[in-house]
Amino acid sequence: MADLRDRKRQRAREKIVEAAFALFAERGFADVTVTEIAERAEVGRTTFFRYFGDKQEVVFADEQGLLEEMTEHQRSLGMISAQDVITALRQLRGTVLALCTAITKDEKHYVVHEQLLERTPELHDRSVRKLQRYTETIEGVLIDRGTPREVAVLAAQLALGCFHAGRRLAGFDPTQLVGEVDAAFERLVGKQRR
Repeated sequence: MADLRDRKRQRAREKIVEAAFALFAERGFADVTVTEIAERAEVGRTTFFRYFGDKQEVVFADEQGLLEEMTEHQRSLGMISAQDVITALRQLRGTVLALCTAITKDEKHYVVHEQLLERTPELHDRSVRKLQRYTETIEGVLIDRGTPREVAVLAAQLALGCFHAGRRLAGFDPTQLVGEVDAAFERLVGKQRR
């Protein structure tokens, strides 16, 4: 019974996200209301607020799943502690690239998401805060692995910088993100070892 309930909740949540992104693509963020999102998703406002605190949170609906995926990816590598920034960045590179692959899997969703961030200052600001959360998470994984704090903090911030640089260079083109982020890492640490 719990599985059925969980699947229904997941479907309702997905319908809300899908409806919101369709409306945002059609009319922009500011011109869409929670009521319109709920109507398009065929759910009530109460159901909307059960899943999202506001319409801004819909834009970041994937955040928790991506954060967990990224953390699991980094932990699954089973690497030893990095005692210097270059080694730590090499450890983080694959995880950041896996994150890029995950967020561009649905290319249309990615384009709408990036356009929303570009055109809506409050979404851009919230995105910056949320990306800092990713950075603090990978910093924590490095520290847990035995990496000195000063190395972990700098490496995590530089990895975020590579992501930002690649994202900016890729623009709204999801097919370019992984390559641009990888190129940013290459400029710092050289070619990826196979």
